Amino acid sequence: MEIDYQNIKVIGFDADDTLWVNETYFREAEIAFTKLLSQYETPNKIDQELFRMEIDNLPLYGYGVKAFTLSMVESALELSNYNISTKTIEAILNIGKDMLDKPVELLDGVEEVLKVLSKKYRLILATKGDLLDQERKLEKSGLTDYFHHIEVLSDKKEKNYSRLLNHLDINPSEFLMVGNSLKSDVLPLVNIKAHAIHVPFHTTWAHEEVTEEEKNGKAYKTLNSLRDIIKLID
Repeated sequence: MEIDYQNIKVIGFDADDTLWVNETYFREAEIAFTKLLSQYETPNKIDQELFRMEIDNLPLYGYGVKAFTLSMVESALELSNYNISTKTIEAILNIGKDMLDKPVELLDGVEEVLKVLSKKYRLILATKGDLLDQERKLEKSGLTDYFHHIEVLSDKKEKNYSRLLNHLDINPSEFLMVGNSLKSDVLPLVNIKAHAIHVPFHTTWAHEEVTEEEKNGKAYKTLNSLRDIIKLID
């Protein structure tokens, strides 16, 4: 399907797993959590219960490391039938603290792409998660100066994007979103008549996966690398 990018004036970028590594740290944390709870359940059961807890808690806690840590604590209590030791609870909290202290590892080509595109387009950062943590990562990334606007969204649904574009006085037809998640960074934009480019990361949280039916007939491009964006639209 041919897509015309000639009218693009503003490009939005997701942050986690689009600009820098994020999901890898969650997978590592899940493995550490499973080991801590190994005396109570099988690894598969622990994974399932933690994911269920995360989804149940989304409306209350939202996204990010702090929400994930609270879900780990709650899961540990339930899986252990409330027999978990305070020492293990402390170890779970330390998993969360270690995640918050991780270095910001930029993905390949990120700064090069932002440098090139910022000369022609207005760039914005549109990410979701915990505000304090995202501000920390952005500061550590050294990428702040490339963006005209930075928005940390509570969620990435059509209404969230429409509100953001209205607030910034951006016409959807002139906006392009770039991200690793079809569910959060691509399909909502296509549905509001904006443009989107999918740049997959090697691992995806189960909550962000979409069905073939949801993708069917949607006009978006999938690229192997952020660098390919320059060839496509510049």
